[in-house]
Amino acid sequence: MLELRHRPEVAVVELGMNHPGEIRSLVEIAEPEVRVWTNVAPVHSAFFESVEAIADAKAEILEGATSATLLIANASDLRVMARTSKFPGDIATFGIETDAEVSATSVKSLGLKGMTAKMHTPVGSVDVRTSLLGEGNVANVLAAVSIALRFQVPLDVVLAGVTNFIAQAKRGNIVHVNGITVVDDTYNSNPVALKQVLQTLSFETGCGRRVAILGEMLELGEHAISLHESCGRAAVESGFDRIIAVGGISAQALADGAMAAGLLATSVTVLPTSQEAAQKISQIVQKKDLVLVKGSRGIRMDQIVDRLKAELGN
Repeated sequence: MLELRHRPEVAVVELGMNHPGEIRSLVEIAEPEVRVWTNVAPVHSAFFESVEAIADAKAEILEGATSATLLIANASDLRVMARTSKFPGDIATFGIETDAEVSATSVKSLGLKGMTAKMHTPVGSVDVRTSLLGEGNVANVLAAVSIALRFQVPLDVVLAGVTNFIAQAKRGNIVHVNGITVVDDTYNSNPVALKQVLQTLSFETGCGRRVAILGEMLELGEHAISLHESCGRAAVESGFDRIIAVGGISAQALADGAMAAGLLATSVTVLPTSQEAAQKISQIVQKKDLVLVKGSRGIRMDQIVDRLKAELGN
């Protein structure tokens, strides 16, 4: 995937892959002067033999660099750092609870209100707050701050940008529908990101039931069943007391994991498609519910949020 957002003097390109060689091709097209390597995670594992192989494919972002190239690298990710030792340019690091140029300590979840942390930079330490959900987004903030400081953006301007930034559509944005609070995280999903948002929402107080409407996560290969089971358990451990799983055998595995963690079978529903889930969802949720909707993009979980808005009104 190549996604371009730009101003006349700056172009920001997002490089994504699910096979070896794809980032290499995109780097050749984009010719980036600044490169950001956020992390390595067990996603798209259907196409890779191991997480190390995923890291090797992501390391293609380092190719074609020169002494003038800047790399922003996640110091908290050992796989990232192990592959940057021969990078020919300058390296700036970021990380959570680790030694890095820009780092965060005392990271705390505020539930739906976002995250707080103490941020340490070469130009000072400050308290930072973001409305984005989950520790993964704190790492993303640190990466962005690292870039801004390298471009000599004043720290107070950087901090204002972090504070005022809001989640983009379908990427953890919060929607209020007739007394129901919906976290629309339907853009995509993987086991690491799902567990992070589940844990984050466990800190939310004052809500009624916690309802997780979770679509199957694709491209996980032979590990799909065990990873979905672990996510089902994580949902229960995070205080979710109603789970709707959408998809095939992996969705059933997620439901099985939830029930193995103690959730009653009557509180777990498995539906084959997002269309069917969308048709039934208004009969399942109720006022004061906190509802997380998340799944792989190919499962089209956004249809469920759209149906809730249409049937229950804003």
